[in-house]
Amino acid sequence: MGLPNINIEFKTTAASAIERSERGVVGIIVKDAASNGAFALTKTSQIPAALGTENKAYVARAFNGYVNPPKKVILYVLPTASEDLSEGLSYMATQNIDYLAGPPSINQTEAAAVVSWVKEQRADGYTPKAVLPNTEADSEAIINFTSSEILVDGIEYTAAQYCSRIAGLVAGTPLTISCTYAPLPEVTGVKGMTKDQMDAAIDAGKFIIFHDGEKVKVGRGVNSLQTTTQDKGAAFKKIKIVEAVDMMNSDIRMTAQDSYIGKYANSYDNKCLLIGAIKGYFATLETQGVLKIGSAVGIDLAAQEDYLQSQGINTDDMTAQQIKEANTGDKVFLTASASILDAIEDISLMIVI
Repeated sequence: MGLPNINIEFKTTAASAIERSERGVVGIIVKDAASNGAFALTKTSQIPAALGTENKAYVARAFNGYVNPPKKVILYVLPTASEDLSEGLSYMATQNIDYLAGPPSINQTEAAAVVSWVKEQRADGYTPKAVLPNTEADSEAIINFTSSEILVDGIEYTAAQYCSRIAGLVAGTPLTISCTYAPLPEVTGVKGMTKDQMDAAIDAGKFIIFHDGEKVKVGRGVNSLQTTTQDKGAAFKKIKIVEAVDMMNSDIRMTAQDSYIGKYANSYDNKCLLIGAIKGYFATLETQGVLKIGSAVGIDLAAQEDYLQSQGINTDDMTAQQIKEANTGDKVFLTASASILDAIEDISLMIVI
């Protein structure tokens, strides 16, 4: 009677998806003469008092968020004389962060190191993303923030000095909407661009903010991805889409690890149990408006047959069902299809009188 527990775990995980997505975790690395080390912050009053004025303000900006502030800011303070960010990145590798921002003084070498770190982490199955200034990384996990001359209370900021703000903004954006046109009410001015310039920047994978005549807001919620493939199409240029993919990958991996792997015999019936649990997870996300109705999951017949053949088993006379039910040792081969719902961003309206 214990097997259905995995169904409950997957449905519980899916039910909390929207709540979790509304309040992501931001990682910030700064360099300072004081308070070196790691801090977990849930509000601005917890920012180390000994931090320099610029670093305090930089960390505080992350808490502005969008729909909500981030759930948490993981802060790592390096000594001012640190030659690189490796110590801070090593610490962030032990934390579950959604978006990382480097120091407000980050240089090109440090930004490149962050890009490499993010790619390495994602290759290992983790899902951090980063907000970096003027960094054409061509990656769905790197947001290339390029706006300049950002004016707040009469003080002008660079893109690097405002990356923490953007990290907090995207971390506070629920899965059901995008950060496109999200307002930054504290910003009163930004370097102007023509519509053609803004369109070109966005098409080039640049995350920009602009003044619409009344307020400053995000141009479009895009990341730096430019090179698309069959596995990563144009949809992966959207921050919203990538966040949903990352959440599902992380949820399914972690829930399977915690509630399935090593706990059940690898029988066909138990594979079907896992399939049913993941279907329930998808169904809940469909109800929440994250996925389009019609998601599917099942045994990957081609991968399973390849595995059987690699074990010296002749599959020529086996039916599809026999291949599905065959013994695959400790391996489980599944395939799934799901369509993530985008947010309304482009509206064409024709009024005929």
